[in-house]
Amino acid sequence: MNQKKLYKLVESIASKHFSSERELLISVINQIIENEDIKVTGGRIWKLNIDKKSYNILYQTGNFEKLNPGFELKVEDYPMFSLIDQERTILGDETNEELLEKGIFKYSASGVGSKIKINDNRYYEYLLALNSDKIDDKLGLNLSIIATALTSHIKQRRYSASASHLKADIDKARQLQKSILPEHEYNFGDYEIYGVTDPAEIVSGDFFDYIEAGREGERLGIVIGDAASKGVGAAAEAMYISGALRMAIGFEIKITPLMRRMNKLVNKIFEDDKFASLFYGELLMHKSGLFLYANAGHNPPIFYEAETGETELLDTTGPLLGPVPNAPYYIESINFQKNDILLLFSDGITETANTKFIQYGDERLINKLKEVSSLSPKEIVVTILEDVVKYSKNGSYTDDKTLVVIKKIS
Repeated sequence: MNQKKLYKLVESIASKHFSSERELLISVINQIIENEDIKVTGGRIWKLNIDKKSYNILYQTGNFEKLNPGFELKVEDYPMFSLIDQERTILGDETNEELLEKGIFKYSASGVGSKIKINDNRYYEYLLALNSDKIDDKLGLNLSIIATALTSHIKQRRYSASASHLKADIDKARQLQKSILPEHEYNFGDYEIYGVTDPAEIVSGDFFDYIEAGREGERLGIVIGDAASKGVGAAAEAMYISGALRMAIGFEIKITPLMRRMNKLVNKIFEDDKFASLFYGELLMHKSGLFLYANAGHNPPIFYEAETGETELLDTTGPLLGPVPNAPYYIESINFQKNDILLLFSDGITETANTKFIQYGDERLINKLKEVSSLSPKEIVVTILEDVVKYSKNGSYTDDKTLVVIKKIS
């Protein structure tokens, strides 16, 4: 399952009313196991007991032999637990004799909730462990996304009672964010570019930017991203990432190490329930039309070839920024010909829904792009955005919407 879709699945489950955190966690783990796309056969939830310096079994489900209700794991017996503070998720070989007798030979564990210091180490309030026929890096990444979403909702529950939104501060945030967004229109060599963000609230977690790169401005960086949280917090994260990216590009860092550094930065600076998707590509002042890019878990942009009328999706080349600090990233490339178009967008475009809860979707967006491909970038953006807004009128789902169109005009 796509990482952002997995996050949104957990988000949709966790956003319902629950009387306790335990009820929330149990509901999420049960519905994940029922989802055939995730391929999880069972799971356990462990809760940290500060006084005993141990994790106690809180809930377990699946087709495996159950542990006794009072079963606990001493943190001192599991040095790997302290690594979860840094890595978020760990996979390993089981060493506990009682667990081995139960047929549990490998484990996966990811931290959920706040971190609590015991002696010189920090431990998450909860550990989420999933069973699968294959305990591998893919399971580990999925587990990190699930744990990130759960942590976000647990913190939101705790903050909601005391949270207050000060209008003056929000107005300042809105003005600050508006001041750092680029101009909508931009020309670079043979390319025309137009972008816009339509926030769902006063401020947006979406962002885009055009960044001149190289000593003579022979390259242009095109950025679109989406901070996963909502409101002022998401806007602050978006502004920080955008500013950090501008600074990094100024140091002439190549795309692959750039993405690795941005990932480590998001993981280090922001709370562990935060992450962002990011697409970064570079246009070159060269007749070949070469465009190099890396996609960190963002919605795959749509590349439209004018000569054939065919489209190609620029799929992810690495995971979302934040949950997995040491994740690898790779670059890919395409070549623009005259009148070719690249459409970058946030999930607020395709996931917006009508009154029947049917999403706008990728296919509808591709067809609309083909329909308006002869127009200028500005006209393409405006037409698509109007179509999305019209489609979702009176619908229940709303999110930030961002569109950026790049068109080679000669």
